[in-house]
Amino acid sequence: MAGSGPDPLFGLRNNFYIGAYQAAINNSDVPNLSQDDAVERDTLVYRSYIALSSYQLVINEIDASAATPLQAVKLLALYLASPDNKEAAIAGLHELLGDPAIGSNPILRLVAGIVFTHEQDYNEALKHTNAGGTMELHALNVQILIKMHRSDYAEKQLRIMQQVDEDHTLTQLASAWLNLAVGGSKIQEAYLIYQDFSEKYQMTSLILNGKAVCCMHMGNFDEAETLLLEALNKDAKDPETLANLVVCSLHLGKPSARYLNQLKLSNPEHTLVKRAASAEESFDRAVQTVA
Repeated sequence: MAGSGPDPLFGLRNNFYIGAYQAAINNSDVPNLSQDDAVERDTLVYRSYIALSSYQLVINEIDASAATPLQAVKLLALYLASPDNKEAAIAGLHELLGDPAIGSNPILRLVAGIVFTHEQDYNEALKHTNAGGTMELHALNVQILIKMHRSDYAEKQLRIMQQVDEDHTLTQLASAWLNLAVGGSKIQEAYLIYQDFSEKYQMTSLILNGKAVCCMHMGNFDEAETLLLEALNKDAKDPETLANLVVCSLHLGKPSARYLNQLKLSNPEHTLVKRAASAEESFDRAVQTVA
């Protein structure tokens, strides 16, 4: 961004990072933006709508004349809207990525990383995100590398983020993710990061889930349940809240079927739903063998 004045999109960006998606949308009318800033603002607003599952709105509003970052966000909405759209969305991504004039656009590379991470094709995701260039790309690299069980490489990405801005919201989040992945005494450090967020910012499902996962790792399932039920009050369809409630309820010896059924309805592609289905199939096969 040109100039050394205050960042006009700081508040909007931060709301998006902490999961305050409606607040990001509501406070997006920022005056006197440059053309590049206006595109970034629109990108953040549409990604907030995607986070709230308003995929069709994004698909309808972004037309063929929109800037490359917005075209990428439209493809993300298309990809997430329905399993039937996945092939077309991925083909569209490859087409944009293959264009030398726009293929290196940071938002385009970010969306590619998000989509291929959803596909669990982590090597393909890293092909587009590994070069970094923005805090979001580095943060996504941390997430991907944790999923690949490469905490050592994730730590290198985190160090890059810390050198750029140690206090950046994404640096703090990435640090919490890595601490959770490493485990042990690092869990308490992750908890303190989410606790700090809950004191500084409005409480969101993302922050509540972060604290709850830390509590579960530390064996504090009652506190975790309280946090997760608060998150459920904010968004009854949030897949991470429902998935974490399934796990938490099982540890507390409480019924979890309703949360799992809600998760199946709201997010049938969720890893926990697939694992549950696989376990049911294995059980059915075992019963048939005994019978």
